[in-house]
Amino acid sequence: MTRTWKLVAGLGTAALLALLVSFAWTLDDYANKTAANILTVGLLAVSVALLTGAAGLPTLGQTAPYLVGAYTTATLIHNDVDLGILHLLAAGAAGALFALVTAPLVVYARGVVVLMITLALGELTSTVAGQWKAVTHGTDGMLALAKVTPLPGLVELDSDQRVYLYVLTVVTLLVAGLLLVLRSPAGAMLRAARDDAKRMRASGHPVAGYLTAAYVAAGFLAGVAGALLVTMNSYVSPGDGGFDVNALILLAVVIGGATSMVGAIVGAALVVLTRDWLADAGHAPLLLGILFIACVYVLPNGLAGLRFTRRTSK
Repeated sequence: MTRTWKLVAGLGTAALLALLVSFAWTLDDYANKTAANILTVGLLAVSVALLTGAAGLPTLGQTAPYLVGAYTTATLIHNDVDLGILHLLAAGAAGALFALVTAPLVVYARGVVVLMITLALGELTSTVAGQWKAVTHGTDGMLALAKVTPLPGLVELDSDQRVYLYVLTVVTLLVAGLLLVLRSPAGAMLRAARDDAKRMRASGHPVAGYLTAAYVAAGFLAGVAGALLVTMNSYVSPGDGGFDVNALILLAVVIGGATSMVGAIVGAALVVLTRDWLADAGHAPLLLGILFIACVYVLPNGLAGLRFTRRTSK
């Protein structure tokens, strides 16, 4: 049954990827841009799920490395660096460095204290971005209008279709790599540190080191998401890292299931579609609130809990 289940899961994943790729030709430009936005927000939600679910560090400030990565990319474009791979590497490295510097404030705390610390880091980063006009152009934001080339020799991302395929490729590779790590012994150690830190310390394991590694990895993912934001919108402002964005990302993780990376992307899709499609009618905040309450009471483990419940019931 295990081999059969793996085969079915593999075929399902391949079919899903084929469907997502086909969207580039079957959807119009607006829908392609919306899909790219969902994937970008989804990658940021994955970084939150990594911290909240796998590491046990609930966060309300993951837009901090997200903004750092976005402004890094916009600065590179302003300096005539239009190669996408360089944007991703630089933004990811900037997000990871931010996480490494701030890690001592986070990894030794637990519960609500982590939420408060990360919230403060997110708000501080957004405030600095709004006031550091020499670098960030302040609250006016930064335009980054150059066409991005993913790799040397490839065509420019001069259409919403190509931008969507680029974002889909980056997100797929990063999420696949993260899932492989989480299913490896390193992922098992991280979950053990989350579940019983005292026993792990007593066994000689560097719990703080495991949590720091997860925090830095999440910063890298958030930084790359920031690079994708600039590639998609050609613009970044302090508002892209406000508290409302952090709250929506955490909502997406709760809906998808805190321990599920794929669930985080599905949750991001529901949140973005609810927010954007219903914003003109003025009902988006109400429906997002209803969606959150329904998930908490009906699906306490999020959408990912449906699979778990179905398996255990058999």
